[in-house]
Amino acid sequence: MAHVNKVLRSINNQDADRCVDIFRRPDGSVGFEEFRRDAEDMRGWFAIGGHAGRVFASEADALAAALAGVAWLGPVIGRT
Repeated sequence: MAHVNKVLRSINNQDADRCVDIFRRPDGSVGFEEFRRDAEDMRGWFAIGGHAGRVFASEADALAAALAGVAWLGPVIGRT
């Protein structure tokens, strides 16, 4: 059986065409990735951030790094 990451939090931008997922890996480490989707493309979400390989000890640490690395995220969750 394949091990998959468990999404702890998914945050969408106002237009719902970008999101950041914060996830826990099977080994217990935490990470995040930025995704986009295009309304005219029915294939779904595509990773665009290149952050998925970064490793954090906690959800809070991953969120802090996401806030620093994804420009639109701070205003969406009320942190600038």
